[in-house]
Amino acid sequence: MEWDHLIKNGTIVTPESTYQANVYIKDGKIASIAQELLEGEAKETTDAEGQYVLPGLIDTHVHSRDGGSTYKEDFFHSTQAAAAGGITTIFEMPNTNPPVNNAENFERQTENLSPKAHVDFGLWGICLGDLNLHELKDLNNSGVIGFKYFWGYAVDKNNFRLIYDYKEGMEDVIPPSNDGGVYRMMEEVAKTGKTFAIHAENSDLINHLTEEMKKTGKDDYETVLAGRPSLAENMTIQAGIAMAKATGTRLHILHVSSADGTESIKQAQEEGYPITAETCPHYLFLTNEDYEKIGPSMKVYPLVKYKEDQERIWQGIEEGTFSFVCSDHAPHTEEEKQGDLWSVPAGMCGVESLAPLMLNAVSEGKITLQQLVSLLSANPAKQYGIYPQKGALQTGSDADFTIVDMNKQMEIKKENLHSKSKVTAYDGFQVKGVPVATIVRGTTVMKDGKIVAEPIGKLVKPV
Repeated sequence: MEWDHLIKNGTIVTPESTYQANVYIKDGKIASIAQELLEGEAKETTDAEGQYVLPGLIDTHVHSRDGGSTYKEDFFHSTQAAAAGGITTIFEMPNTNPPVNNAENFERQTENLSPKAHVDFGLWGICLGDLNLHELKDLNNSGVIGFKYFWGYAVDKNNFRLIYDYKEGMEDVIPPSNDGGVYRMMEEVAKTGKTFAIHAENSDLINHLTEEMKKTGKDDYETVLAGRPSLAENMTIQAGIAMAKATGTRLHILHVSSADGTESIKQAQEEGYPITAETCPHYLFLTNEDYEKIGPSMKVYPLVKYKEDQERIWQGIEEGTFSFVCSDHAPHTEEEKQGDLWSVPAGMCGVESLAPLMLNAVSEGKITLQQLVSLLSANPAKQYGIYPQKGALQTGSDADFTIVDMNKQMEIKKENLHSKSKVTAYDGFQVKGVPVATIVRGTTVMKDGKIVAEPIGKLVKPV
């Protein structure tokens, strides 16, 4: 037998077990997992002695700005960054130009991204209220991973670009959907059986409080945070949960940042409703106290909040309230991130630092390596209908692997990031536990921090 690739001497990690074995790859799939060496030759051999072999890690929340604002980031660079950080599959967000709002644009985006992809990718579809309610069925049939609604955001009439700071009276702008509009979207998505994911912030409350806070003349972090408090997130989470209960929608809460929001989600889950949630490293590893040192680089929406919020989110991971952790990779240029805190855009690089930060959490005893595999591989693959093609180490699954060295230490440096943008809140962070190889369908894309393959990524669709 001639194998395409052999990964030998490594320690396999799944959500259920840890054991030593060799992995044999043929035609991009896992052909065999055996504790003994099988007969035959391998075209490529990776010796993982002393290292851990994980099912390929997945980042479910990435904004690569392609098409659209490619001066900030593009898919070639974002997928290089993903591979460099041990990620084998990313889910690309739909608020691009044009947006992924119908079947035609889904195909157009697939054609745009495929030649640039260093890792495999799925595509989100966007919900724009009455603008594309009639398109959601065909968009679902095209193969979107799920549907995202930016709750409270307005839409540019000309190009469907999202307007984050809507004010009444804006020209050529479609106002945010009212509650009835959101309800109709949920009803339509419920028919597909796929996830309806929401950016949960109440824009009316934020607009009111922001205006009040701006009158103080201050632009420090505490004042800006007072304009976007936990209440704004929790109000929308609770509204979304109430509508999901009524419509039978599989509601997913994106980038949860608060203790109150976490508690609302947990209560809904305990009542038996299919509500799921994610959080991000910035809510796990940063608090308001870090702003003085880090500055505007750490401005994201929802804003990073307080120590008690961080502690409750970690508790939510331990108790299973959060299905997974993702990056919300959303780069801007360094020039754009300079200025007063009210006006600089929200977002930063994250896809390359996601796995190292979470591996460091393993080293510090916050989670186990098996929990990490659940959070960054198995759970997202199951939720979005691509398991066991992805997220599994079993015969017939895609041969996607993230090989990590838990003894290796590294300093995250912004100049070493593979993204176009180098804006990160984690510049100078020391981590222990580093991805040393990224293998996508049997092909080694990253080895020892270096990209060693041309773009080979393919679109992945739910089964």
